[in-house]
Amino acid sequence: MSKITIETTDNPKILKFVTDHILTEKSFEYQSIEDAKDSPFSQYLFKLPFVKKVYITANFIALERFDFVEWKEVQNEIKNILESYLGQNKPIFGKSRNTIIEIFAENTPNPNTQKFVTNKFLTSQNIEITSIKEAKKVPLAFELFEYPFVKKVFITQNYISITKDDTLEWLEVNNAIRDFLKEYLQGGKSIITNDYKSNLLQKTDTDSGKSDKTNDETSKQIVSLLNEYIKPAVALDGGNIQFQSYDKNSKTVNVVLQGACSGCPSANITLKNGIEATLKQFLGDKIDSVKAVN
Repeated sequence: MSKITIETTDNPKILKFVTDHILTEKSFEYQSIEDAKDSPFSQYLFKLPFVKKVYITANFIALERFDFVEWKEVQNEIKNILESYLGQNKPIFGKSRNTIIEIFAENTPNPNTQKFVTNKFLTSQNIEITSIKEAKKVPLAFELFEYPFVKKVFITQNYISITKDDTLEWLEVNNAIRDFLKEYLQGGKSIITNDYKSNLLQKTDTDSGKSDKTNDETSKQIVSLLNEYIKPAVALDGGNIQFQSYDKNSKTVNVVLQGACSGCPSANITLKNGIEATLKQFLGDKIDSVKAVN
């Protein structure tokens, strides 16, 4: 049974229905039932009189409504319809959506980490695997760890960052890794199992003044700034950053670095001159330092 979560958007006429699995690796927009001739799923949705447009991408369906109805009147009905349709494994598209997989290798600031970018959507999660033991529910990482030089695998969105040991140079294995990834993805093999959930580090310290959630205003501001200004930059370098906690007493922000950022020689410079400087610019004396817990 597919599970649907309802999410609002900046446009009050558009509502997102997020699924618990990937629907497609591309993005599709349909303006009418005639426009959706290659998507039985979208044609089915257009039979609802209040549906104006249908968007399908990654792990969600977004619907735009006509003005004569409010979302609160119909959103639960749509949620039930979507869960029923997807739960019966009915086709979303009538034609094959297979595409030729391309893999592009890119250097990162971390000399031991290489970023492999693909034209296929991989996962909406940020997945970091540091051993073959951890890779039981991540088949792609499991097979990558069969290469003896692989120390860490980070998978997200449309790229894989791989960290190697010092026994060889990327020049010696780049083509082999690229060919493996292309064959693996072209074959339609699973990236992760259906029940896998990324096991991000969670803060357990409950001392007064420390927050491991974003229910205080400063933590919310920090997360917003990280998402807007920092994450896009570190993603270009094959990495990711996750907010972990904010201590209002010491004015310290703790973050988790992933992918190419973790273990990178220039990580401390990024923390001080990039992340810490940005947070201080916007939040002033609420921030004293930023520390990477890993």
